[in-house]
Amino acid sequence: MKSPYNDFVFKLKKLYGGFDEEQKKFEKAPNSKISRELGYSDAQFSRLINESATEGEYARANQNADRILTLLKLEEEIKSVRTGKTKRRYIVLCVFLILISASLGYFINQKIHDEIQLESLNTRYDMLQWSFETEYVNPYTKLVNLPSDCDFACYKYQGKWELGETYKIPFFRERSGFHYAATEVLMYARCMPEKSSKGDVLEGYEYQKHEIWYDTNESPIDSFLVENGTELTEEYKNMDFSKQKSFIKVAYVHTFFRNEFKIDTTQILRSGKVIGRDIEFVTNEELESQLGSADMVDEISNEVQKIITNRLEDFSRPISCGQANTPDLNFHEIKEGSKLSFDCQLTTGRVSLDYAKVYVLKDQFIKNRCRPV
Repeated sequence: MKSPYNDFVFKLKKLYGGFDEEQKKFEKAPNSKISRELGYSDAQFSRLINESATEGEYARANQNADRILTLLKLEEEIKSVRTGKTKRRYIVLCVFLILISASLGYFINQKIHDEIQLESLNTRYDMLQWSFETEYVNPYTKLVNLPSDCDFACYKYQGKWELGETYKIPFFRERSGFHYAATEVLMYARCMPEKSSKGDVLEGYEYQKHEIWYDTNESPIDSFLVENGTELTEEYKNMDFSKQKSFIKVAYVHTFFRNEFKIDTTQILRSGKVIGRDIEFVTNEELESQLGSADMVDEISNEVQKIITNRLEDFSRPISCGQANTPDLNFHEIKEGSKLSFDCQLTTGRVSLDYAKVYVLKDQFIKNRCRPV
């Protein structure tokens, strides 16, 4: 029976040619290029190829290699189909959806206490990145696929989006002192011609890495709100938790979210739902050094678990967001740096809080303007 390492090398040889066991290199590509195409950091791939990774890492690596080999096999079969471009396009689309499903399954099943260290934390979205940024998969609608009149608004929205502005919200619950900080978002957006031939529906797969903080002063939520209102004070909006002596970072929240954006001439409507989520606590040693005792660490951790169970789902309801204005009335003029800003209202418990979620287009797939035929 092959070892997980030998199985991994065997599969990569099918993709990248002969393997030099002594130099740990493949014939057709350098290790740095292979690591990027497989969605790994250089450090991760080095552990894998030097037979020093964990059993779990090899299991995931072999699954990833199997998906690539399956995809290549399907692509070869597709090439043999001579029934027209439309059928081919939808077969490719089906393959992409299968891969995304596998990616979601990978994310959902990722365990909080995995043996992988923090340096490889990006494995939580590696499969998402691989699905959009390698030569093996290209789910975007291309210029050649656009209608002859170029009336297909979503084509300029395709690409990678990031969080434009961080935001923070205090939790309303029996015990004060807990706060949610939205700090990092990576979203890949593509047109959905299979849902709308008009080009007015955009699909976005979004990874979020956010934070939960604890304020040892346990200031009540009213102290952060404009009097008799639902708006957070400017002082709170501008606050940097990391520079506040009383604020302690307790946990990271990892979320996988699927969006749909409906585009019209002037506005965009966002809807969607959470696909998977997990929590990564700051180490007990670090928390104990800041909180003063192991009992306090247990107490705060239990409170965070209650937040996850009873409050965090409130952050998964974009239906409470208003429509965003289109970045440009002429969608052909949308370019990198364009923003989508959604004014939202979150209700935790019985308190409604206003916040804004802003996406910025960082890496646009089609930069050229479509030319009518």
